Amino acid sequence: MIEHTKLEWQQVRWQCDASKLGFKTTKEIKPMDVIVGQDDALEALQFAIECQAYGQNVYVRGLSGTGRMSMVSKILRDVKPKLKEKTEHCYVMNFAQPDRPKLISLPAGKGVKFKNMMEKLSFFISEDLKKSLEADDLMQAKSKAEEQIQEKILEITDPFEKELEEQSMAMINVNTQQGQKTIVAPKIDGQVIDPNTWQQKVSAGEISEEQQKKLMELQQTYSKKLEEIGRKVNEVKEGGTAEVRVLYEDHVSNLVNQQVAQFAKQFKSKQINEYLESVDQYFYQKKQKFDPFERYAVNLLLQHDEKKDCPVLVERVPSLQNLLGSIESKWGENGPVLADHMSIVGGSLLRADGGFLVLDARDVLAEPGAWKTLIRTIKNELLEIVPAEMSWPFGQPSLKPEPIPVSIRVILIGDSGIYYYLDNQDPDFPELFKVLADFDSVISRDDEGFKNYAGIIAKIIREDGLLQFDNEAVAKLIEHGARICSQHGKLTAKFSRVADLAREANYLADKVKGKLVKGEHVTQAIRRTKKRAGLSSRKFQERLQDGTINLDTEGFTVGQINGLAVIHAGPIVYGFPSRITTSIGPGRAGVIDIEGMAGKSGSIHTKGFHILGGLLRYMLPVEHPLTFSASIAFEQSYGGIDGDSASGAEFCCLISALTDVPINQGFSMTGAIDQHGRVQAIGGVNEKIEGFFDTCQYRGLTGNQGVIIPKANAGELMLKRRVKTSCLLFMPSLISPKL
Repeated sequence: MIEHTKLEWQQVRWQCDASKLGFKTTKEIKPMDVIVGQDDALEALQFAIECQAYGQNVYVRGLSGTGRMSMVSKILRDVKPKLKEKTEHCYVMNFAQPDRPKLISLPAGKGVKFKNMMEKLSFFISEDLKKSLEADDLMQAKSKAEEQIQEKILEITDPFEKELEEQSMAMINVNTQQGQKTIVAPKIDGQVIDPNTWQQKVSAGEISEEQQKKLMELQQTYSKKLEEIGRKVNEVKEGGTAEVRVLYEDHVSNLVNQQVAQFAKQFKSKQINEYLESVDQYFYQKKQKFDPFERYAVNLLLQHDEKKDCPVLVERVPSLQNLLGSIESKWGENGPVLADHMSIVGGSLLRADGGFLVLDARDVLAEPGAWKTLIRTIKNELLEIVPAEMSWPFGQPSLKPEPIPVSIRVILIGDSGIYYYLDNQDPDFPELFKVLADFDSVISRDDEGFKNYAGIIAKIIREDGLLQFDNEAVAKLIEHGARICSQHGKLTAKFSRVADLAREANYLADKVKGKLVKGEHVTQAIRRTKKRAGLSSRKFQERLQDGTINLDTEGFTVGQINGLAVIHAGPIVYGFPSRITTSIGPGRAGVIDIEGMAGKSGSIHTKGFHILGGLLRYMLPVEHPLTFSASIAFEQSYGGIDGDSASGAEFCCLISALTDVPINQGFSMTGAIDQHGRVQAIGGVNEKIEGFFDTCQYRGLTGNQGVIIPKANAGELMLKRRVKTSCLLFMPSLISPKL
């Protein structure tokens, strides 16, 4: 026989006494600025924020809506962790390897100073150096060098010209297809004969063959000497030009050296000194002209003030680019060109350097490459703005900036599923996220809990500009918090749902020009919220009434029982009855789960079904095998089914078929059962009871209908008021091993 207890109507719904809340309206309540019921999580967060050890990053675990982000933000705001020193990071051109920009890290405030200094140097090179090239001393030195060059040329050409004069020869310039050319030409009667005149005189017979032969030989001889003289003259000119260039370079270098040396005194930085030395060393590296404002520009990625407050950054869109930064594309007249050090842009990981970065775990995992980059950065404490998997568009080589040393404390917010996934799949995760801050989804249902609820509602009123709530409205919200929670002596800590209900109640009160939000407004808001998501439930009840779905709520039937199931519509849960049947006959197949055979059974439901075989063996300890075949099915169920909450009803249905004892169809049953016959707690008990009540109400209440639930669920009951006095509830605690 079944041990059971009948519940009184007072036991099926806990009520909050508004008169004992200690106030009439929320105007008397101080808004609650702290997150309640999360002391352990608060302690873990404070430790992670204040501890400087490696790997003390935090995973904040808990359901959304429990105030995780609010607590993290508040703690970081209240604790105000201090920094020893802030660091600014700059990129400058690497003159030796332009595709590998150099990193210069400076204390806060020094980055701007360095950037301004290099702008002054660029202006000096662009403007002042040009003016210095017109200085008198430089012009005099240049003129002197040019005179010396001319003297050397004359020393080479004068003897040659005298020799030509003695041999009646001279140098003349003639025009050719290749341009003007100097040649050696004969002189006749003191007149230089050019090639055209020579041909005319030869044709006219004015030059004899003997004279012609002699002059041609002289011309050839001196033409070779002319080539040698020209080579020597060019060498002198090139040497002279080089001397003039060196003269200019020395002049410019001295001025640049003086300017650089003056700037270097302003910083006590090895990185800046090395960079300024390279500025001097590679000043004449480029043969073509360059823009000093581009060549010597400083890309200050991050600028800090000199305050010691710690940077705190909440990245709402943790894409790879937002976390890491990027290298912006550059375009020229003919299309894309190679980016330079000024194209580098920092991301959240850089802006959070020395401080805290708050991320949503689900969002990070949803972005390709984001998780890998995050782990690599906090593991190596180096930020590489261009990872290997990112390539420059159009196949061109990308920049490879020097990695930036960073120190970041990451606060990752997520649920339990993601935590266990990362813990199992990523070996770096447990080493890098050593602090777990667990947020509880419930708080105690006591005076302190009521006070906290009132304070949070007062906070919502202040922040959203809502009407004040009377004590009855607050009591209704507390009762709804108990229903959402579905735990004995507890209230839900998912205050986002309570806040949404409060806002809708305020809307309803404002719509009727009310001055206060009252209990009736909260009740109406609850009803409206459930109705909006209740189409599936209404359709089910309609199918019951028109006979499409077969379900009995009266009479007695062998091998048939009303089980209870739930469906979810977002945060709203609906319960509905489901007809379970069993057929039995001779055979050796044992108990067959039709849902499982059809592939419609989830793993938990399959486990619960197989427990029935163990329970049968426990309750029927016979010496010979049980020779029967039985099949159990959820009738008119065409989707998947999971969970073990129907295993108790399935067992009762099976026993009914075995013993030919009919079951009262006016009752429905929910509860899991173990191999020793103990009925165990299940979820969604309120919704399941209300679902069967709605069905009975549609069919007509007889006064002999009810629901059988596990005893362990009795403390969770928060039934609707219309169900409260209408439904009989029984709680099986143990099925006797003897039939």
